[in-house]
Amino acid sequence: MIRQLTFASLLLASFALQTVAHAQAPGWAKVRIGVEANYPPFSMLGTDGKFSGFDIDIANAICADMKAECTMVAQEWDGMMPALNAKKFDMIVASMSITEERKKNADFSDSYYDIPSTWIGKTGSFTAVDAAALKGKKIIVTRNTPRAAYVLANFKDSEVLQVAKESEVTMELAAGRGDIGFGSSLAATAAFLKSPEGKNYARIGSPVMLGSAKTGGGVGIAMRKGEDTLKSKVNASLKNITANGVYKTINDKYFDVNIRGE
Repeated sequence: MIRQLTFASLLLASFALQTVAHAQAPGWAKVRIGVEANYPPFSMLGTDGKFSGFDIDIANAICADMKAECTMVAQEWDGMMPALNAKKFDMIVASMSITEERKKNADFSDSYYDIPSTWIGKTGSFTAVDAAALKGKKIIVTRNTPRAAYVLANFKDSEVLQVAKESEVTMELAAGRGDIGFGSSLAATAAFLKSPEGKNYARIGSPVMLGSAKTGGGVGIAMRKGEDTLKSKVNASLKNITANGVYKTINDKYFDVNIRGE
């Protein structure tokens, strides 16, 4: 697949270059936050250069509670963890699932949301979703995610198309380059199933829960290993914005269900 530079991509690159030289102040008075900015409704970058979305609002709420000056740094998904450890930014707020593999390279906050994954395909295309039903079929999934690991481990007789971004799962599906997609249930609903392009598509089978917030999974905020003060501040702020109702206000702005997983 040939990927073309878009106006939004150019803005992302420009914004990242402007923020990479930002210096870290003592005591975490200033924090740089890595965001993907291409994962609606969680993170988006408008043509005006402004970030928006659930992840962005959560990051801003945490910064406000920490009384920290925060700068958003746009980063492509595949480079998130390397950029964090290269000190391009100080933490990642980009709907990153907490996994044992990722915990080898970064520390994570407490989970700030936890949602199931879902299969998406043409309405009526599959009556069941299992290895036998998808044998010889092409599955589309975002690479370097727990969903990709799940598909590769459990659907060995299927062809797998791994794409760079969550939005590309449904884009490739709608273009006829796969038989079924496996993605985030909330992102799929907001960005595709409710759109004109998703009119003839539906969720297929039962939701799949790959991680539980209550058992150390879910989605967390990644930080470099050993940044214990920052981790403590972030976890304290997550508790504060949950207790004072800020989290619920942000949740209800984007979703009609509680995605905290509690």
